[in-house]
Amino acid sequence: MHSASEFLFQLFVIFVWAKFCGEVFEQLHLPAVVGEILAGVLIGPYGLHLVVPSDAIREIGEVGAIFLLFTVGLETQPKDLLSVGRTSFYVALAGITVPFICGFAYMTLLGHAPAEATFVATAMVATSVGITARVLGDLRVLHARASRIILGAAVFDDILGMVLLGVVGGLAAVGGIKWTPVLVTTLEALAFAWFMIFYAPRLVRRMEPGLQRTSTPNAPLIISLAICLGLSYASSKIGMAPIIGAFFAGLAFAEYSPQWNLRPRVLAINEFLAPFFFFNMGAQLNTDVFDGKLVLAAVILSVLAFFSKLLGCGLPVLRFGWKMAAKVGMGMVPRGEVGLIVALVGLQHHTISESAYALVIFMTGATTLVAPPLLKVLFRDDSAGLPLPAEERSSAM
Repeated sequence: MHSASEFLFQLFVIFVWAKFCGEVFEQLHLPAVVGEILAGVLIGPYGLHLVVPSDAIREIGEVGAIFLLFTVGLETQPKDLLSVGRTSFYVALAGITVPFICGFAYMTLLGHAPAEATFVATAMVATSVGITARVLGDLRVLHARASRIILGAAVFDDILGMVLLGVVGGLAAVGGIKWTPVLVTTLEALAFAWFMIFYAPRLVRRMEPGLQRTSTPNAPLIISLAICLGLSYASSKIGMAPIIGAFFAGLAFAEYSPQWNLRPRVLAINEFLAPFFFFNMGAQLNTDVFDGKLVLAAVILSVLAFFSKLLGCGLPVLRFGWKMAAKVGMGMVPRGEVGLIVALVGLQHHTISESAYALVIFMTGATTLVAPPLLKVLFRDDSAGLPLPAEERSSAM
């Protein structure tokens, strides 16, 4: 009973603190996720030491990451992926390639091992388009051409980022750069992505009549959650991160998500689980590693992360003018959940050090905080348009 009461007390304290800090940041018009991470830093083992997350709490956080990526997948319909056009694809491809090269080169220059440099570079490529979409929705500019390019590129960004995460996850599993396992993992990730994009939605479509005939309440939700957990387990068994399976499970059900009202109900699960994940992220940040040298390295890495996305994503649309390039590039700057998960995977596999983990956390927070106000400035002229249509308002939520 004592163990159970301690566990419940940790659940209570972590959830309340994370939500409180998240609300403070929301009131400041900043992403709540940064507040939830800060809660872990403040009262975690390297802060006030009020809460030291137990193994059970950490496992709940990992489940929270799975449902977080399941939700992202539910927002990404394969037909949208195939219809956004070459421009968005080129934006996403350049927006992954340039930051990865910059991050890898800088970490190697600092003397980090290739495996550690690879993880940090991978954390630099993942855009958190949810933050951008919210800013664009608040400004009522989702109808603008730049906004549509950004949101289209974000779809490709998610897919390419998941494949890249699969590769570095395999890298962590083999304990270093061994090219044969890495090549196998790459092919597995690509095959997994190809199957889930082109064939999984067809399988769900065939399941639809049977689900309609079931007498079990909420049958579509139950099946989707079961497949999410099953694919997460399958991903881990073939050497990839469980969140990859969760993401592609959401992708498979994305077409029927509005009809079955899946996303709001999965978001409700996230409201409870996700704070534990982000709290754990902050709680594992050893603030003692921040000396003058590391702070300087973190600032330089953040600047590289900022400009590599800005330039990498802006160059493919430069033919439309520098203003368009600046808008698209800035829209892809914020990093978010996937980058944090990459860092956590590396830390758990002892592939990256606490100092490298601190670099990623600093870089993620910096790009997430800097981009929204600059986006508002860049889209200021567009925001004087017509009120946002109802269908676009819903897509921004």
